[in-house]
Amino acid sequence: MPVALLAAPSAARAELKVGDRAPAFTAPAALAGDSFEFSLEKALARGPVVVYFYPKAFTQGCTIEANSFAEAHDEYAALGATVIGVSRDDIDTLKKFSVSECRNKFAVASDANGSIMKSYGAAMPFDSGYARRISYVVGRDRKVVYVYSSSNPDGHVPNTLGALRGLSGGKDSSGAAWGRR
Repeated sequence: MPVALLAAPSAARAELKVGDRAPAFTAPAALAGDSFEFSLEKALARGPVVVYFYPKAFTQGCTIEANSFAEAHDEYAALGATVIGVSRDDIDTLKKFSVSECRNKFAVASDANGSIMKSYGAAMPFDSGYARRISYVVGRDRKVVYVYSSSNPDGHVPNTLGALRGLSGGKDSSGAAWGRR
């Protein structure tokens, strides 16, 4: 199943910055071993979205990071946020990863051709076959409200949770309120 970008992808570029409009995308994804079509636009209708990029399922750092996001699932849900992990892994691999490492708590999307990574500036500089480890918090207005980039998987969950908690009264950059619906 092809990945469709709703915003024109650009050539490899620097990561998105706070205030940038996050490219909308749809992609094949897996949650609890089942596949479905993930839509950033549909997820944003419910609240902010944490879009995190990781290099490869079932590698040490990516397993640590997925486990951390799974353990914090209830905190993200309480803040009205959706978490989506994105890598170039195929959907069959992600079905397994969504069960074992994501612990059936959040979805992971397949960016088989790397177009989502490129549009977010998340491709590795010298090997676009893999994503850099970078997390974005995207507000309901599709504006990037927080960026955290580190090859260490340990900081992504506390930093994105902190950003979500720190947003003024649970509102995104447009002033639109979010929360659990």
